[in-house]
Amino acid sequence: MLFELLRLAIITTHPIQYNAPMFKLLAERGKIEVMVFYTWGESAINKYDPGFDKMIEWDVPLLKGYSFCFVKNVSANPGSNSFMGIDNPTLIKEISNWKADAVLVYGWCFKSHLKAIRYFHKKIPVIFRGDSTTLNEKKGLKKIARSLFLKWVYNHVDYALYVGVHNKSYFKKQGLKEDQLVLAPHAIDNSRFAHPDDEYNEAARKWRYELGVKEHELSILFAGKIEEVKNPAYLVALAKKMQGLPIKIIMVGNGHLEHEIKASSADCSNIIFLDFQNQRNMPVVYRLGDLFILPSKSETWGLGVNEAMACGKGVLVSDRCGCATDLVINDQNGYVFSIERTNDLLSKIKDLLVHKERVKIMGLASSKKVEDFSFLNTARAIEMTIKTIFTSNAHTK
Repeated sequence: MLFELLRLAIITTHPIQYNAPMFKLLAERGKIEVMVFYTWGESAINKYDPGFDKMIEWDVPLLKGYSFCFVKNVSANPGSNSFMGIDNPTLIKEISNWKADAVLVYGWCFKSHLKAIRYFHKKIPVIFRGDSTTLNEKKGLKKIARSLFLKWVYNHVDYALYVGVHNKSYFKKQGLKEDQLVLAPHAIDNSRFAHPDDEYNEAARKWRYELGVKEHELSILFAGKIEEVKNPAYLVALAKKMQGLPIKIIMVGNGHLEHEIKASSADCSNIIFLDFQNQRNMPVVYRLGDLFILPSKSETWGLGVNEAMACGKGVLVSDRCGCATDLVINDQNGYVFSIERTNDLLSKIKDLLVHKERVKIMGLASSKKVEDFSFLNTARAIEMTIKTIFTSNAHTK
């Protein structure tokens, strides 16, 4: 006797490199049937990214291997940067017509997403995915009002898939109970970054030589948007304190602060700037550095850390990044540091200069640590959640 697979409708704004491979994996595993409803519209495929300050067209396939549709977005200003930027009058009808057994919503802060959460509440199970934390919360009356509103939002959610420790704490603060929370770790395509042979390492060695990085020098890589929240000014300050030492900082990316940062570092011979690099080249980019650094002022996670670790790199991560607690073990695969105390991190880097063998040991520890943060474990968490819902008799089809 044949059984129909349970159907999961996934609501998310647009195809991104951190989600599409996991959707593909869910489809390939065949344990549930998946349909992804993209709410931004087809215009999101190639779009201007204000963070990078340029048009972005990813060079890895984001729409292959799983079922999806672009839902018509009638917003006058479509995009994921505002609540009204996602407005899909037909979304609920399309999901209902597809006969979804459950719905998984990525993010509530869009008109159509919140509307769908409210509509499907108590009709079919509502699962939520987000990575917010309480790390950088502001105090005051607005915070109290927002807290009350968030409790109301999450009261419409049956299960939340949390990405790590700080995200779990956030969900609990909004009123969700332990038995409503499922670990579905933030992940990247580990296998794509952890190349089995020496091809990427060799390409990186040649590139480092072309950039003028000497064999004996320690290189520290930053890759991301050159914007305020990523705190590129911290790297300039760090570079100025390291002048004269055999250390290079390589900054990869573009953004609206790019000209300002380059001007402020004009007297720093130990900083190298590279433009935005697309996805296919990133496994080589991460290997330009002996260490990877993320000095963000506020970061719900920081998936670049996952990518660097998958490339076998030790990591230096700000304590304001959500991933720091989950991914970094001090003195083993890197360090968590405070952006207020530059000298603390500087002393650790100087120590690594003296004991460079520890840099490779940290890289190996990173490779091992990041194995648990995989698309496979995320897919299994989603499948387990669906199985739990429909075997507990909490809901019926």
